[in-house]
Amino acid sequence: MPALLLSVQLAELAWVALEFAGVERTTTDSTVRTVADLHLTYMPYSHSVATVLGAALLAGAVLWVVTRRRDVSLAVALGIVSHLVLDLLTHAPDLALAPGVPAPKLGVGLYSAAPWAAFLLELAYGVVCWRIYRGGRALLATIVLFNVANLSMFSAAIPGPEELLPSRPLLLPALVLAQIAVTLVLTGVLARRRARETGAAPRSAAWRPPLAS
Repeated sequence: MPALLLSVQLAELAWVALEFAGVERTTTDSTVRTVADLHLTYMPYSHSVATVLGAALLAGAVLWVVTRRRDVSLAVALGIVSHLVLDLLTHAPDLALAPGVPAPKLGVGLYSAAPWAAFLLELAYGVVCWRIYRGGRALLATIVLFNVANLSMFSAAIPGPEELLPSRPLLLPALVLAQIAVTLVLTGVLARRRARETGAAPRSAAWRPPLAS
């Protein structure tokens, strides 16, 4: 379970580290009201198609060599790729094919064109993963509540902490890192509890915190 939970956030954790190191950059409009006002200006290493697919293949291969378990290797590889798939649906065109390849940039653009649609998509994604996992009510409540807690990021009519982001370039990765830590711990604890209650081995559920970009 820890490997599965980390796999779905591997790209985001790499992005946070590279943001703090000054390698990748995020900019904002002078006023931030929704995710449409955030711009992931440069992130060719953490979120490019080539690096994510490469990380998935490498992680799967290493796990196969170490564990000889095809199910674990495949699940972790798919977990890493799942982050890219959801990003392609929600991001503005800011996802590179590979480092050093400036064009074309990929992304359907729901965050900028239709933030509410992006919110509903991420919420539905979490609920579907919960359903596949056959999780308990506490896990479902965690998924729904953490998505709702980020509602201000998707609606200009709802004020929230995003108003603090202009002129604070490292605040966004700090907030994302904090949310990743809290949600992964809660998801892991509740998923393991459900597995003990049902007497079944945990099934993978690739859910990521909704604030994650």
